[in-house]
Amino acid sequence: MLWLLIAILSYFFFSLASLGDRYLLIGPPKPKVYAFYVGVLGIIVVLVLPFVQFSLPSFSTAALSFFTGLVFVLSLISLYYGLEKFEVSRIVPALGGFLPIFTFILGFFILNQQGFFSLPKLLSFCLLILGSIIISLEKSFNFSFKALAIAGLSAFFLSLYFVLSKLIYSDISFWQGFILIRIGAFLATLFLLFFADVRKEIFQKKKSFSKKTGFVFILTQSAGGLAVVLQNWAIALVSSIYISFISAVQGIQYVFLFILTILISLKSSEILKERISKKVVLQKIIAIVLISIGLVFLAF
Repeated sequence: MLWLLIAILSYFFFSLASLGDRYLLIGPPKPKVYAFYVGVLGIIVVLVLPFVQFSLPSFSTAALSFFTGLVFVLSLISLYYGLEKFEVSRIVPALGGFLPIFTFILGFFILNQQGFFSLPKLLSFCLLILGSIIISLEKSFNFSFKALAIAGLSAFFLSLYFVLSKLIYSDISFWQGFILIRIGAFLATLFLLFFADVRKEIFQKKKSFSKKTGFVFILTQSAGGLAVVLQNWAIALVSSIYISFISAVQGIQYVFLFILTILISLKSSEILKERISKKVVLQKIIAIVLISIGLVFLAF
């Protein structure tokens, strides 16, 4: 299962990007502005055009690709808004609880996932989701409805993005589809310029990023960009039956995130402001065991 290894690697880079996102969103810029920068930078993918075979697809496929890019931008805006308002250890894991369920529902109706309902697949799927939910629980269980709603909205857009991307990669080559989706995302971000606060943040004389913040932004986007490429490659490789597992495997991202959070908190507790105790560590270990067992069932 090459797709599984690639998906796990992509979530390692996503965990790095999540930490960078949280650091950047402590202050300016605003979520719509940040999504604008991410979407605009995504157009860099056209630089690979001289090195890959690319031809224009049918109008319907191109339109679907552009729409998928729009969905991706909407998922970014909702995710970054959640990261700005709430702790990364709440929004990101909560997203992982919703995402595989939404992906399964949309995939079942859009991709016709026959063959999913076998005992090993169901057991693996349930263990991965359960592990993701447990690793997301906070000591105080203080989840607000607004936080869950934002995470659910972002999960819906991301799951729709996964399913539509699979449709595209089933019709055209990986790089052809990936480039068209990035162009669609780029065009969608241009509409953000209609918002006055976005224009003010981007075109004002005061810099949105300091030198230090700009460096972190570049590193974050490099990790996030590589993660997106790897994740989309996994989507292109995986069978439609397993598309739900691309999001279910995302629980491994929170394992990486938890480990990185501990390491960073040892250096500077002010960066993420995460509370780590023996009870929390035990809870995370139980979740990691469940996720690991789920991965074993999936792989073998």
